[in-house]
Amino acid sequence: MKSAPALLLQGLNRNLKSGVRLAAFLPVSHYDFRVSPGDFALLWLFNLLVWLAGGMLRVGLSGHIDFAALPAALAEIPLLLLACAIIAYWYRRHELQLRLALLLISTDAVFELVSSAIALALQGAGEDASPAAHLAVYSAYLVWVLTIFLRTLWVAAGWQRRQFIPSGVLLIALFLVLENVMPRTELWAVAEDDVTGQPSIVQEELFHAQDGLLDARLAALQPQRAGISDLYFVGFAPDGTEDVFGRELATVARLMSRRFDGAGRSLLLANDPSTLGDLPVASATNLRIALAHIGRIMNVDEDLLFLYITSHGSENGELSVALPPLELSQIRPAALARMLHQSGIKWKVLVISACYSGGFIEPLKDDNTLIITATDANNQSFGCGNGQKLTWFGKAYFDEALRRTRSFTEAFGLARDAVALREREQKFTPSNPQMNIGRAMSDKLRSLETRLAAPGQ
Repeated sequence: MKSAPALLLQGLNRNLKSGVRLAAFLPVSHYDFRVSPGDFALLWLFNLLVWLAGGMLRVGLSGHIDFAALPAALAEIPLLLLACAIIAYWYRRHELQLRLALLLISTDAVFELVSSAIALALQGAGEDASPAAHLAVYSAYLVWVLTIFLRTLWVAAGWQRRQFIPSGVLLIALFLVLENVMPRTELWAVAEDDVTGQPSIVQEELFHAQDGLLDARLAALQPQRAGISDLYFVGFAPDGTEDVFGRELATVARLMSRRFDGAGRSLLLANDPSTLGDLPVASATNLRIALAHIGRIMNVDEDLLFLYITSHGSENGELSVALPPLELSQIRPAALARMLHQSGIKWKVLVISACYSGGFIEPLKDDNTLIITATDANNQSFGCGNGQKLTWFGKAYFDEALRRTRSFTEAFGLARDAVALREREQKFTPSNPQMNIGRAMSDKLRSLETRLAAPGQ
């Protein structure tokens, strides 16, 4: 005679194998399952462990069990048993309650593994996984789960039209309630250190690293060369709440140094927590100081400033400047126009990648300035978010178009078309990138293109 624990483990093995067959649409009968209160309890505990393992897979081993997630999971049990009791009453079969409940949770482990695999695949795809792709994958997963629910009812109770249809509706309603009204949080939570231990400006070593950092970076800028139209690049990524802006800035800086002769004449200001020990903070004050310094060391009649800003933008016309817990001034068009005017810099290429950035064109335009924005004044841009490598506009303009041409205006046309195509494919509202070029700027840019295209450059 086998012991009770051995029988329960044997039943668990049998129920898990039958659950896999149920989820995979393989032949299976309710006689393939072992049904008892003990079998139900052990299967539920096993599913709990699979849920825990799935969380570790999704967020990494550095974490802890979040016991606050358990009440929602425990609350599912009485709701499930109640729904199964109602269905058993409709079928006039008392034994159906526990059988149906056990069969329904027998597929939980499969659902957990598949959902974890989907999450990891979408994370790995990064920016290549569009919102439409996310929606399509989730929708397919949802249809599969609901279909398995209905198949489970069929296997457990059989087909009786008058009872099956309302029972199926009840199970689908139960699933939607659990998914949308009582959703589970992760049982395995990210370690607190991974959330709050991110580099912060309030950490002593980073706080003191900023002291004199801007002055040192400004002092390292090379002076202008007589007779040469030098390009001075300033990259400004002021929103530190998402890492895409810092990543984009690094990509653009490399491009400007290697392809546009900006090496030695490039300055980066960023609020990305990962660069606080290396790059000056991207604040309005630091930007004003930087522009004023470059205006003094460049030949303002001969050289150009290329200012690139990548951040969030708001409908009220502000560029987001964020480095928690600091309270930093936001940048409005008038403030940026004032900084540029006070710097004395004459020739300017201004590229602003942010939502609603077209509102900066009117206050900044003049005869000696090229202004390019990722959107018009009324629309949003796309592609920002933690984990993204580049925003949509940043990728189209810098990572694609400017690798094909040294013309800033030609690159805009290529980028505008690429962004529009991507937006149409994803059925997004067009961002409508904008460009304004001053009357004297075209000849200036052509001379720069000619110099950069010359042998040896």
